Amino acid sequence: MFKPPSHLKNRHLQTLYAPLFRKQPKPKVELERFGLSDGDFVDAYWHNEKPTNNAPIVILFHGLAGSFDSPYIQGVMRALEKKGFASVLMHFRGCSGKPNLLPRSYHSGESTDAKEWIEHLHTTYPNNTLYAVGYSIGGNMLLKYLGEEQENTPLQAAVSVSAPMDLDVCAEVITQGFARNYEQYLLKPLRLALKEKFDTHDMSKLLTLKREEIDEIETIKEFDEHYTAPIHGFKSAQDYYNKCSSKQFLKHIAIPTHIIHAVDDPFMDKRILPKEEEISSFVTLELTKHGGHVGFVSGSLFKPVYWLEERIVRYFVEQD
Repeated sequence: MFKPPSHLKNRHLQTLYAPLFRKQPKPKVELERFGLSDGDFVDAYWHNEKPTNNAPIVILFHGLAGSFDSPYIQGVMRALEKKGFASVLMHFRGCSGKPNLLPRSYHSGESTDAKEWIEHLHTTYPNNTLYAVGYSIGGNMLLKYLGEEQENTPLQAAVSVSAPMDLDVCAEVITQGFARNYEQYLLKPLRLALKEKFDTHDMSKLLTLKREEIDEIETIKEFDEHYTAPIHGFKSAQDYYNKCSSKQFLKHIAIPTHIIHAVDDPFMDKRILPKEEEISSFVTLELTKHGGHVGFVSGSLFKPVYWLEERIVRYFVEQD
């Protein structure tokens, strides 16, 4: 169980420590551009290179506005390599630094792209065991995918970290108090990417939103109402939240799945947590009192220990 030292208990320090202070050499990667069935693409980054043996492969899914540059991605890649696992990050559409081709983008419940990528890996590496880890909205998406696919997924086990399992609650909580700073941090790249969509596509045929109104979007929910929902075929932000929150899919999961969540996560509150009857027997829920959002830093300020990646690796070693 995760227990931070007294000087690292604060939820915001846990959340911000690695993004602000973690220094690590950037891992070498091999790019694989994967074509999707609708003509778009996602960029996948293999740690070091594609596997040439039967090493188990761990598929990584980042959080909102995340990428290979996210410290938790680079950290877990290194930790997995030490235990003999290959790893690959599937960037969501437009998140690798290269704009995707279509007016649409990605969202918290976009499991179709992940399904295509996972099936591609299963076909390409039939002798390699497949695992997956999802962080934040990547974790929500992964849990939704597992519930949709049930026993039909090629994955053998999965881990979800700091997942916003009730999107409506998260959209509310992130507007309050200090969490508002996180919301504004996340909105900045989202607004920028949306402006680029307007510059390269005739968005006026697809949205009622005008380009000059993008900077007036002040909350994640407004962004979802004006862009995410309509561009991806939802009636409203609420309709999107209702259909894509992963909590309702947990009872259908049919492979070993470990959910790691901190009660003090500043992006959400206890309302997102599932009741015992809402999860299948394949799902385990590890709740910690502290840890923030994708934090879980122990050790000391000057000698931090990244408990999260150690916990993830240990779970897959136990499954192997």
